[in-house]
Amino acid sequence: MKRIAPVFALLACASFATHAGSFAGTTGGASSAGSSASSGSTSGDDKRVLGARDDAAMFVASDGAIRGARLEAALRHLREQDPAARAASDLQLAQAILAR
Repeated sequence: MKRIAPVFALLACASFATHAGSFAGTTGGASSAGSSASSGSTSGDDKRVLGARDDAAMFVASDGAIRGARLEAALRHLREQDPAARAASDLQLAQAILAR
């Protein structure tokens, strides 16, 4: 039973994140910060962000207590590439990564 609770928390966070705007998206849609997402990312950049999904899920589920190296790299990359991401919190960016 103790192992099931974190799974439900992850699923709930992932479900919530699907409603968040995506800073990391390539669709050019509006982000939660009100500007459009970067559409000029390369496949290597996408791999960096997508590779951080597990770390992002743990970060969101732990309310920011667990910070993985892949998530840190993805957050740094997103902030370098997208001005709107610079104004977003780590939690908002992690949710956007999960929404991809």
